[in-house]
Amino acid sequence: MRMPRIKIAGRSAVYHCIARVVGGQRLLHDAEKERLRLLLWQYAEFCGVEIITYCLMSNHFHVLVRVPEAVNLSDRDLVERVTRFYGKKSPLVQTIRGNFEKHGKVPRDLRESWIGRMGDVSNFMKEVKQRFTKWYNKQTGRFGTLWAERFKSVLVEDSVEAVSTVAMYVDLNPVRAGIVEDAKDYRFCGYAEAVAGNGLARKGIMGFHQASEWRKVSAEYRKELIVGSGAANRSGKAVLDRETIARKLKEGVELSRGEVLRLRVRYLSDGMVLGSRNYVNEVFAEYRDRFGPKRTSGARPLRAVGEALGELTAARDLRVNAIG
Repeated sequence: MRMPRIKIAGRSAVYHCIARVVGGQRLLHDAEKERLRLLLWQYAEFCGVEIITYCLMSNHFHVLVRVPEAVNLSDRDLVERVTRFYGKKSPLVQTIRGNFEKHGKVPRDLRESWIGRMGDVSNFMKEVKQRFTKWYNKQTGRFGTLWAERFKSVLVEDSVEAVSTVAMYVDLNPVRAGIVEDAKDYRFCGYAEAVAGNGLARKGIMGFHQASEWRKVSAEYRKELIVGSGAANRSGKAVLDRETIARKLKEGVELSRGEVLRLRVRYLSDGMVLGSRNYVNEVFAEYRDRFGPKRTSGARPLRAVGEALGELTAARDLRVNAIG
């Protein structure tokens, strides 16, 4: 059953979003991933959305974003932001610029229309997917939709524990897929782009570590990723392969967060809400109508992951294939 999407209105919120190519087709090669990467950064700037990290795979992509509280842009700032993203030649831009230059302000209906495209995770994903589809179809001569149904999203508590867990999960996608042994070697993920020097990518990772110095944050995040990425640590201790991790998890062996995140943890993509027990229960109370009438609380334990993910809980109780 399709679960209703929960979006927080009026205040900052973090979302883990996943969009898949229709039919699971592996249509995203390096050129396509590069175009999609640029669109993500460009439209994030337009929307005022912060990309914490992302990962582009051949048949789907993940993006972890923070949508801030609504900002009251001046008309001048609104015109400049629209122009930077759509270009001066766009008829839409010419209309808003023409009104501003002639009257010194943007008409209310135009302003509301443009502001409505900003600060909303659904509009962010919709615009990125639509603009990429238009580009891809023009390049390949195909037509029709490129993406399967609607995108998935999980509301993530904006805490160090929750956000860093999901960020690691996103950055470790190419490791789980067996493409690379170390996330830093995969060009199309936020961590690799941060290591390569992209200031925006570094800002995203630094944000949830609550630090201002990249060198320190990089070392800390690297330390967390090192086992999960499949790279041996300095002691030369061998890391566990995924089959061994899955087996030890079933046996009740205590494993690290990085080791567990080498597996597919559905709570992070299908859990609806992820965070501490208090946070999930608060969201449940606020959006009570989205849940069945027999539910008395929102927070559900993350079955099958043991203590590896700390005290995180989810709004969905995934009884089947929670770990893969």
